[in-house]
Amino acid sequence: MTVFFEDIKIGDSAEYAKTITEADILMFAAVSGDDNPVHINQEYAEASMFKTRIAHGMLTAGLISTVVGTRLPGNGTIYLSQSTKFKAPVKIGETVTARVTVTELDPAKKRVKFATECLVKGKVILEGESLVIAPSRAS
Repeated sequence: MTVFFEDIKIGDSAEYAKTITEADILMFAAVSGDDNPVHINQEYAEASMFKTRIAHGMLTAGLISTVVGTRLPGNGTIYLSQSTKFKAPVKIGETVTARVTVTELDPAKKRVKFATECLVKGKVILEGESLVIAPSRAS
């Protein structure tokens, strides 16, 4: 799916939801090399401030990329920047909803700024901002 720059308006939004699984965490650890035991070792995690294993923060943040790259603007989008503030952990079995909302448009550069957030059970667990170049009919 592609939403061209010319069709994007301030306030437009899109989202993607995913339930985080054991396999997601293990695959992310393997691909990223981040084998922090709070993610992959239950005994270690039980002694942590979280009391259980948690998903990698960047796994959660990656769901924002899913929205931007597949829904709004979608195919052909080029990521320029992402700021992220982690507000709460994500546990195995929780469903994360990543949402982006258009806050600014730069027609000269075809850039779109988004407010970004991830939620679990309606609670914001991550918030930030993305800047992308959207596909354009003119290019």
